[in-house]
Formats: sequence, C-alpha cells, structure tokens
Amino acid sequence: MGIGGLIRDLRKGHGWSQSRLAEELGKATGYKANITREEVSRWERGKVKPGPWWLRHLATALQVPLATLELADVDRRTFLTDVAATAIAPIVASDLLTHGFDAALRRRPSVDDWQAKLATYGRDYMSAGAAEIQRRLSADLVVLQQQLETPGMWEVTAKLATLYAKTFPGSDGSKAVDWYRMAATSADRSGDVDSRVWVRGRAAIALGYEGASLAVADRFADEALALSDRPSLGRLNALMGKAHVAAIRGDHRAALALTDEGWRVFEHAASGDREESDYAVPEWRMNVFVSLLAARLGEERRAVEAQEQAARKLPATLPRFRTHLEMHRGLMLARSGDRTNGVGYARAALDSLPPEKHSLTLRMLMDEITS
Repeated sequence: MGIGGLIRDLRKGHGWSQSRLAEELGKATGYKANITREEVSRWERGKVKPGPWWLRHLATALQVPLATLELADVDRRTFLTDVAATAIAPIVASDLLTHGFDAALRRRPSVDDWQAKLATYGRDYMSAGAAEIQRRLSADLVVLQQQLETPGMWEVTAKLATLYAKTFPGSDGSKAVDWYRMAATSADRSGDVDSRVWVRGRAAIALGYEGASLAVADRFADEALALSDRPSLGRLNALMGKAHVAAIRGDHRAALALTDEGWRVFEHAASGDREESDYAVPEWRMNVFVSLLAARLGEERRAVEAQEQAARKLPATLPRFRTHLEMHRGLMLARSGDRTNGVGYARAALDSLPPEKHSLTLRMLMDEITS
C-alpha cells in the first residue's frame, strides 16, 4: 500500500471526508498554509506525494507516528498489526507491570526520592537519546501514578510528564500535545503557581522551537503568561515559545518584540552557566533559542551573534546543542536562497553527531530545512 492509500485509509478510519482532512491540516499548521480537498485527493490517488513538511502535519492530523507515513510502501496487514500493537504490547506491558509491582512491594519512593529522580532526568535529557529517556520514564510513571496523594507528588508528575511529552515530536500524532495537557492538569492539581507556569511555558517553547502544533503552543504560552507576571523560567519559556510561533507565521515585529521581552525576563530569572538540565535556561541556551528564531526571520546578524555567544559558553559535554547551532546556520543558507548548500551543511552537522545522541527535535529541524 503506497502513501496515498495509507492516507485514504487513515482518513476513513477517522470518518472524515477529504475536505475535513484538509481542514484538520490547516489547524495542524496553525493556519500558516492552505490545503484544499483537491490536493488531498491528488495525494490519495498517487498523482503527487506530500513532501516532508506536509508529512509532519499529516502525522499530527491523522494521529500516527511520523515514521509510519515516511515509509514509501507499507504492507496493509503489517501496518494494521503494528498500529494495534498486538505483537509487542504484551511484552511492553509485562515489563511495565513488573517494574510497578516491584516498586509497590518494596518501600515506596518518597517525595524527596522523586525530586532526586527529577533532577537526574533533567540532566540526562540533555545528552541521552529520546528513546532511552522515554523507556525509563514510562516505567517510573507507572510507579508514580500509584502515589498521587499530595501536592508534592502532583508537582513531580507535572514535570516528569512534560519531559515525557518531549520524547514525542509535536508532529507525532497527538501524543506530545496530550501529554503536555496532562502535565498542565497535574501542575494545576499541585496548586503551585510556579509549576503551573513552568509546565505551560516549557510546552510552548518545545512546540514553538519544533515548529509544530502552533495554535497549541500559543495557547499554552498565553495561559502561562496569564497565571503570573513574576519573572521566572516558565514565563521566559512562554515568551520565547510565542516568539517562535510568531516567527513561523511571518509576524516579524511580534517575534522580535517578544524576544526582547524574553531577554528582560532572562536578566531576572536566568540559570547559572554550569546548570546542565532541561529544567534550566543558562545564557548559552537562551542564545540557542534566539539563534533559531533569528534564522527563521532571516535576521542573519542577530543569528550569527547568538550562535557565537552560545558556542562560547556551551559545555563540551553537550554536543547535541552544538549540532543545533550548526543546523541553524544551514537553515540561514537555505532561507537566503542557497538551498543546496544549506541542506548539505545541516545534513553534515547532523551526520557528525552519533546517532544515539540524536533528538526528535533535530530531526524535525532537518525536515524544516529541507522543506
């Protein structure tokens, strides 16, 4: 079954018309691109194939992993088996259940134990691959859900769920967004305003940086900003998330104004340069945010300055983020009209990073550069 037939079957599985799929694709892109029923029909009939950019948003709208759509040909029986997960689910479920029961039969972790785990995950996420983090978090979340009895446990859950959401790209069906929403609800249960702001802000910058689910990113950012005007990392992330959404939508003035406001918040809420955690925003990481945003806007001088500032303080232990900066340079070349060299530069930067260090965000950035 080719990509056209797969799109058709998934669409029908939702009970949608071709017009409805076109509408859902518009929502998935944040209405930054129009798609017609006729174009959907051409895809399904195999007249044309959707490119990488549209495949990402088709994955979001149709709620399937991006890898499923990237396969040129899929055997129908194998596809349906994989989607149903009948072949692997019992094994995965067994591992998770074993972990959960082992924890229940021993002393249950305290809030302090979970806070220590939280700190470890924050550090490990900066260098470990998404698959490894997802596997470990899946097991721990099975245990944690048995202990949701206090505000402190809900706060831990909110931050771990946010990290878990990041192991799914924003274009991978609705998984990432669903987990960000669950994290926000968990933060609300904790009653801690800082956690409520942080979770929403982190979701906003993650989705905005990836260029996925823009309407959702904007909404999370607005919720974070409405909850508190106190300078914090949550507020900083929300502002930068909104800035990226504005840049992708072509609102140059709003993107730069939001970035300037982000720097003002950063002056009060910045993390220390030695903090290597997904829960921190030191100066080098702020400059990584600005580097991509400026590249998207075509602000070459600002982008180069941010890249130089980030590279100056970026820890040698975090090579993945140096790859981000190199790929931002590839995006600048592509946006300036030199698409061939831009794509080649970005591809070489990504290929120089060991595969086990790749992140889903880097993969989506590569798609953006090649689209």
